[in-house]
Amino acid sequence: MTVVLAGVGADSTNLGALGPLYDDGRFEYVPIPEKTRATDETETLGSWPLRGGDGVAADLTTRIEPQPVRGGRETVTGDELESWPLHRDPNFEALTYGEHRTSGYVSRLRALEPGDVVGFYAGLRRPGGDRAHRYLIGYVTVDSVAVVSPETPPETRRAVLEAHPENAHAKRARDGELYLEKPVVIVDGREPGGLFDRHPIRLSDYYVREGNVRAQYYLREEIETAWNVRTGGANMMYKPAYRCELSGEAFRELIGVPGERTADAAVVDG
Repeated sequence: MTVVLAGVGADSTNLGALGPLYDDGRFEYVPIPEKTRATDETETLGSWPLRGGDGVAADLTTRIEPQPVRGGRETVTGDELESWPLHRDPNFEALTYGEHRTSGYVSRLRALEPGDVVGFYAGLRRPGGDRAHRYLIGYVTVDSVAVVSPETPPETRRAVLEAHPENAHAKRARDGELYLEKPVVIVDGREPGGLFDRHPIRLSDYYVREGNVRAQYYLREEIETAWNVRTGGANMMYKPAYRCELSGEAFRELIGVPGERTADAAVVDG
């Protein structure tokens, strides 16, 4: 009976831009640029179409600095930028998600059971210049969870990765070896799940908290209460993994089914 909220998607730290949120409720989900060209992913910044009209993800930026590239920081621009692969994670079409972040992500995701939910949030900005915020953009209902690590026997690790060919972490593994040799949790999803067509749900507020000098992003109190958020902390600056004591069924009733959501389909919208 758990929902985990995971921060995903390109932002100012990896793409140099946030996905736009349009006045009609449509928005852009752009996966982060891959850290390496050594991946089987075929989607690139130049092939990823924008849903709000003509254009591709590469049109949102002029340069990226993937880390590491051949062991260090390197600026990627021009034609090389358009051909740079995406780390398509989550893959909403295949309903698969992988994670190696140790800041609460691996531990919370590996504890999920069938019927639980992983909700995905990303930073979005209205083109008119309004302040950017964190928004829930989609979710997957958990079907199964697999964990592999450098300590996993090679044959077992290779078999798990080969069983998840559409997962971004499996795509950048080489000869059964994990990228950066970090433990990876792979969540396979099932219906209902997917990327919202429009009307993402705002999760953040931006204000100066008592005792602080500068404003920061914090989880909205309405969300914390309505979704029974128990772990993850209030500060949203660094995309924490939130654990909600809420059943998958209750969450889906609050949020609605991707592709069928309306602007008032959730308890808390904004």
